Amino acid sequence: MSVRLVVAITDQEWFERLRFRSDLTEINFWAPSPAPFRALRPGELFLFKLHSPLDYIVGGGVFAYANILPCSLAWEAFGEANGAGNLAELRRRIVKYRRTDPADRSDFQIGCRILTQPFFFPEDRWIPIPSSWAKNIVAFKTYTTEDAEGLALWDAVQMQQHGIVGAGAGVSDRERPRFGAPVLIRPRLGQGGFRVLVTDIYSRRCAVTDERTLPALDAAHIKPFAEGGEHEASNGLLFRRDIHSLFDAGYVTVTPQYRFEVSKRIKDEFENGRDYYRLHGKQIREPADLHWRPDRDALAWHNEKRYLG
Repeated sequence: MSVRLVVAITDQEWFERLRFRSDLTEINFWAPSPAPFRALRPGELFLFKLHSPLDYIVGGGVFAYANILPCSLAWEAFGEANGAGNLAELRRRIVKYRRTDPADRSDFQIGCRILTQPFFFPEDRWIPIPSSWAKNIVAFKTYTTEDAEGLALWDAVQMQQHGIVGAGAGVSDRERPRFGAPVLIRPRLGQGGFRVLVTDIYSRRCAVTDERTLPALDAAHIKPFAEGGEHEASNGLLFRRDIHSLFDAGYVTVTPQYRFEVSKRIKDEFENGRDYYRLHGKQIREPADLHWRPDRDALAWHNEKRYLG
C-alpha cells in the first residue's frame, strides 16, 4: 500500500509550546490563512520541520482531519493544543503571519490540520530532511512511500519511534531495519477533533433546529466518553448549546428512529419549555453521508439511561 507523508514547516513558538507536552493526545497544526488542505488521507503521517538553518524533522502525528474554523472556535476546541498559552497569544501569532493590523479584532478564519497520537523526537534523534527539500518551500512538501525517498522517510520515522539511535532519511537499504509495509494508522480522535468532525458532518447546522450560528452550536456525545462512549462521529450529534445542555441532563433525547423527544419534566420542574415542546416528535437532520449517522444502540442507551421521560 502506498502511504503519503507531509513534511510541513512549523512555527517555532508552536513547537516549543508543545514539544514537552506528553499529556496531549491530539494537536492542531494551524495555518494563518483559511486555505483547504487535501494532501493527506486520515491515517497518513503529518511531520513537521524547523525553520532553516535547523533543517530537521522534529516530530509529527497521525493526520485525522482538516477544516477551516474561526480562531475563537479553534481555541475552544483545542485550547493549548493549538500551541499557544491562551487565545490572545494565538491571535497575536495569526496577526504576525497575516501582517494584519494588531487592532483588528476579526475572528480570523484559520486552516486546522488535526493530528492525533502526536510525537516529538528528542533533539539527538531529529531526522535530517530529505535531499529533495527545496529552500523555497514555505508551507509543506508531500512524499509517498512509492518512491525511495518517501519510503526512507517512513522507515526513519519508524526507527525513531522504536528508539533506534542514528536513524535518518538517508539511511541505506542495507542498514535500514524492516518494519513491514507502510500502512494507514487509525487516528484516535480526542475531544477537539470529535467536535470539529461532528460540526462538519452536520453541515454546521443544529440537527434539531437548523440553527447555523456557529458559536451557538456544540457537538454532543450520545453516550458520554466517561461512561464508555467514543470520540466517534456515530456517537455525536450537533445541537444548539441550550439543547446540548438539556440532552446531557436528560430533559430531551433522540430516539433510534431519529426523532426528537422532550420530557414532561421540563414543564413540571420549570413551568416552561414551550419552545422545546414545539420541537417534540421532529425528525432530526441526519448527516448527508449516512456512514456518519448516529448509532442506534447509542441512542437507545440515551433513551434508557439518561432520558427522564
